Amino acid sequence: MRSIAFLLMISFLTFTSCQDILDKDPLGILDVGSFFQTSEDAVQAINAAYEPLLFNNNNNNFYWAFAEVTSDEAIAGGDGSRAGIVEMDLFTYTPRTQEFNDFWKVNYNGINQCNTVIEKVPEIAMDITLQNRILGEAYFLRAYYYFLLTQVFGDVPLLLKITPPDELKIPKTPKAEIYAQIVLDCDQAATWLPVDYPEVETGRATRGAAYALAAKTYLYQKNWSKTLEYTTKVKDLGVYALVADYQDNFKEETQNNSESVWEIQHANLELGVGNFLNQWWRSKKIQGYGFAEVTPAFVAAFEPGDPRRKFTVAVNNEEYFGYIYKPSYSSTGFGVRKYLQIDSTVTQPSDGDINYTAVRYAEVLLWEAEALAELGQVVEAQAPLETVRARARAQAEDPENTLPPILTTDKSEMITAIRHERQVELGFEMHRFFDLVRWGIAADLLPDFQPGKHETFPLPQTEIDLNSALEQNQGY
Repeated sequence: MRSIAFLLMISFLTFTSCQDILDKDPLGILDVGSFFQTSEDAVQAINAAYEPLLFNNNNNNFYWAFAEVTSDEAIAGGDGSRAGIVEMDLFTYTPRTQEFNDFWKVNYNGINQCNTVIEKVPEIAMDITLQNRILGEAYFLRAYYYFLLTQVFGDVPLLLKITPPDELKIPKTPKAEIYAQIVLDCDQAATWLPVDYPEVETGRATRGAAYALAAKTYLYQKNWSKTLEYTTKVKDLGVYALVADYQDNFKEETQNNSESVWEIQHANLELGVGNFLNQWWRSKKIQGYGFAEVTPAFVAAFEPGDPRRKFTVAVNNEEYFGYIYKPSYSSTGFGVRKYLQIDSTVTQPSDGDINYTAVRYAEVLLWEAEALAELGQVVEAQAPLETVRARARAQAEDPENTLPPILTTDKSEMITAIRHERQVELGFEMHRFFDLVRWGIAADLLPDFQPGKHETFPLPQTEIDLNSALEQNQGY
């Protein structure tokens, strides 16, 4: 996909974080009026707001490490060159761990860009449908960046406009208020965003993505009724369905398919800004860094014959992107498969072009099942859960004896089954640690996890030093 992915490379602003803004005059104010003159300017501006989503060395976006290495699915591998990843594995990280500072900056970069678009694009005399669509994209992206920030840090400063430096030293906003703003932004975005796009525009935020982010926000608040309301909105659009082949969600030639609700685009980018997961996660024995190694516990979570195991994890003597996997390829004997690709399809290992699908329709169905089960509607929860299991069962070598339907009418058993299904269906898709936290069971599965502290990560010390109104998270 050349359109939006390529245009990301022509961002009109140098991005700034809260820290950068405190150090200098904000670029959103300087000469911005002279830039926003035409519809082409507006398109370039919103394209730039997508750039911080990417997993590459320009962003140093280690969101995946927060979600996976701190969980029970992975341990820190590599050669120790990323000390912060080792610290996450051992829960010894501090406010000075570089990965937190990078993540804070990259997401506030995106927020600053979205705020600029929201304030300045309405001033342009242009086609109103295009203008509203661009604004819808900005509202959605701002909501998404804030959702990521609250996942990682909890309470954070809420900035909804271009803000001069002397107004930036503000305290954290309670997470509940940020969640409320996320839903408002998603609702506004949904009124303007299309259900789908022409192929040349594939990858832009859609109405379904906005509804899905609102559903996920309510899920994290344990507002089960609202979760169901918004999963229904996603389903009622009538454009999403599980693909027959589970692997098609993780192959270059089958991306942006009917199961993709919100997909971060890496395809056909310029050299150096592709999907770095292709190198971060592949084994050190084949030109990778091996920064995330699969735990035996995760492999054991798969039921016998579940084909998703071989699509997610490589084990001894299995094909592995042109190689034969050997236990020596990692310290655990297992390797990640998702977001990796064979060398002949990329210019270099660090420029993968497999997209990251942040929300798949399978996950929407599992949100629905979880909300129904939590509301005591256990029989109703069977249907969406079975839809996900049936797809996997159909790909098994022995479908009749693999992944039997979950028919329990016991609420506790159903919730346990849904949680298990999330792990095996969505393994290494950057959900696991945050799931364990929201379910309140992280301390049960992670030996070094300290309740009351490790539910959130520490705010970067550089931000604390620059903003005296910021209060560090508990325990740090």
